[in-house]
Amino acid sequence: MDQTPKVTIAAIARLAGVSVPTVSRVVNGRSDVSAQTRERVERLLAKHGYRRRPPSGRPSSGLIDLVFNDLDSPWAVEIIRGVEDVAHAASVGTVVSAIHRRSSSAKQWFNNMRSRGTGGVIFVTSTLEPPLQEELRRLNIPVVIVDPAGVPPQEAPTIGATNWVGALRATEYLIGLGHLRIGFIAGPPQLMCSRARLDGYRTAMAAAGLRIHDKLIYMGNFYHEAGFAGGSAMLARPEPPTAIFASSDQMALGVYEAVRQRGLRVPDDISVVGFDDLPEVRWCSPPLTTVRQPLAEMGLLAARTVLRLGRGERIESPRVELATELVIRDSAAAPPGL
Repeated sequence: MDQTPKVTIAAIARLAGVSVPTVSRVVNGRSDVSAQTRERVERLLAKHGYRRRPPSGRPSSGLIDLVFNDLDSPWAVEIIRGVEDVAHAASVGTVVSAIHRRSSSAKQWFNNMRSRGTGGVIFVTSTLEPPLQEELRRLNIPVVIVDPAGVPPQEAPTIGATNWVGALRATEYLIGLGHLRIGFIAGPPQLMCSRARLDGYRTAMAAAGLRIHDKLIYMGNFYHEAGFAGGSAMLARPEPPTAIFASSDQMALGVYEAVRQRGLRVPDDISVVGFDDLPEVRWCSPPLTTVRQPLAEMGLLAARTVLRLGRGERIESPRVELATELVIRDSAAAPPGL
């Protein structure tokens, strides 16, 4: 827990031709250093792999920052649960924030984080803007990304799930039941996990020789309302699908309501499959068949990784995908008349 950095501040100071206090100010993110000197010192810090040694074997402030775009989804609670389990065991606190996809919120979060200090940051489905990336790098703060929205910084480890495989298996399951017209409600297109799920659906349909109807693909946002809107639009078509695969459990429950309002029943009239396996979906009627995404485990691994980075440990695999699993319950059956 109390590993010694590969190189000391004094050694960096000698190489840079500056005083030890100057290097210390750069390491601690102080502004009272000239840009030219800061650049020279930071280049040497990066070259020699220097990391501040956390006192007493824990992050410098005893805190992990966990940052979401929004906190209005049950899956966020599952990730928080995994992070908190690790943080509690390590006697580290967790600070949860939502930046609401606004640059002003991100700036306010950064200023708050910098003033209190942090041992590491976990971003969930968030885009790291270049200026923010640079500031975190300059402050030498460990960063881990869960379900990156876009291409993550090369130095930042990422934690995700096998979204493509999960969507492939769910679609193959519906095809195996005899469904030929399968609707798909996608998540936000800017998220890598959303695109992977859509690609998995497309791959399974193409492999089975089934036509992918553009009108049976609805671009949603992972929330109930999008599932309801997409399900309603599909069910109103002259040839509605016999099954709908929603790429989140919340959207699947929105489809349930669209089915109910049309006087139809799941799965007698239409089959529904979700993605996430949130705790509540086993209690809905009928219990939802879904793809289990190991959300708590993703949070747990992200917390372990950011703590290891804070201790200066090497991360063997910077890109990790945890396995998904199809959980079969009662919301999918053979199409009517088969």
